[in-house]
Formats: sequence, structure tokens, C-alpha cells
Amino acid sequence: MTENHPDLARILITPEAIAARVKEMAEQISSDFRHVERLYMIGILKGAFIFLADLTREMHFPHVVDFMALSSYGRTTESGAVRILMDLREPIDGQHVIIVEDIVDSGHTLSYLQRVLAGRNPASLHTCALVRKLRPGLNVQVDYLGFDIPDVWVVGYGLDYADLYRTLPCVAELKKEVYSK
Repeated sequence: MTENHPDLARILITPEAIAARVKEMAEQISSDFRHVERLYMIGILKGAFIFLADLTREMHFPHVVDFMALSSYGRTTESGAVRILMDLREPIDGQHVIIVEDIVDSGHTLSYLQRVLAGRNPASLHTCALVRKLRPGLNVQVDYLGFDIPDVWVVGYGLDYADLYRTLPCVAELKKEVYSK
């Protein structure tokens, strides 16, 4: 059904490739944090919810899941102005933290979160993203990365356009005529 979806230009990452990579990432995180008592995973809403759910189901050591919601001032994050709409439920000081994002596009949101959360004195702060767009000048650290993708509009597996297409099982390029209307 996905292959024939009229709004998709092409599938970039299949459900099978996503599942395999998420499992690999969970194994790496589990290995890297095997010495900690508890890992605090922060999913960035709305896009990261599917990725975070699958990732944490593959982790077999103590971890906590929480969420933050952010918004940019204006119409895009290109402005670099980000604000917190929903914050964490508990302090993270002294905790080992991983920020989980669906996509690193401009890098503004992740950079903002790194600065804000570092100021809350975690024991360690790391980043995890399903996909990162290959863009000139993108300079933000991602400690655990699923896939690098071309600089195109993508949907599926949590990624959306106007709150649509999030639940597609793959990551696909959206046809330009859909988002340029």
C-alpha cells in the first residue's frame, strides 16, 4: 500500500531497515549505559513517539521515558527561535539523559535542547535521532544516528506534513506538489 501512495515520491527507508537499525541502536545504547542505574530517555513530540517506543522496547535495562514538546517562533525552525510547550515531569540533575528526536533538519531544535538541558545538570547528556538530513552547514552532534538522508521533505515513522503521514511504516519522500500547494 505504501509503495503506491499517490503523495509519495519514493521510499527512502523500508520498515525492515528501520526495525533492524532501531534494534542495533538499542543494543549500542544498552552497551554504552550498562553501568548506569537508570537512563532517562526524552522523546520530542510529536515526531519521536513511534521511534522512541520501538527503541525503548528493544532496551533491556532500567530506563525512564518522558516527553517534551517544542515549537518554533514563526512558521519554521529556520529562524532558530524555539520555545518549550511541554516540559519534563521531573528534574534531570544527576541523571544520564538521551534526547530522542525524529529528525535533525536545521539542527536548531536539538542545539537548543542541548543547551537548555545541559543547564539542568544531568550526569551525562546524549542525543539520538532516527534521521539526519545531509545539508551544508549542519553542525550539531548526534551520538546515536539511525540514517543520513537527502535534503528532501520526508514523512512516515513519526515524521509528518501538516500532521499527516506520521503512521506510515517507512520513511518516504513526499512529492513536492503536496507541500508546495
